[in-house]
Amino acid sequence: MTITITLEETGSKGRYVARVEGQAETGEMTYSRLSATRIIVDHTGVPDSLKGMGVGSALARNIVEEARAKGFTIIPLCPFLKAQVDRHPDWADVIEGLKPASR
Repeated sequence: MTITITLEETGSKGRYVARVEGQAETGEMTYSRLSATRIIVDHTGVPDSLKGMGVGSALARNIVEEARAKGFTIIPLCPFLKAQVDRHPDWADVIEGLKPASR
């Protein structure tokens, strides 16, 4: 199973769209851009037909990788992303308000 994630951005709003090979419906993670270096993730949506396929986790990993590559930080207002952040203290470098794990 392949999950492909693409970015759609209009002005200060954007969303990452996850498409699963062989599935008609898509998952999404939406955000608002506060500045060139800060975004608020406000929603993650995965339809029932895609539940259990790792779509939400793939979207969360994708936004963290994008933040690292493009140099922005994430304010996780979305409950799903907040829960993922709690499980991944190694994401603290791009999550606003989290202290990086001591090494």
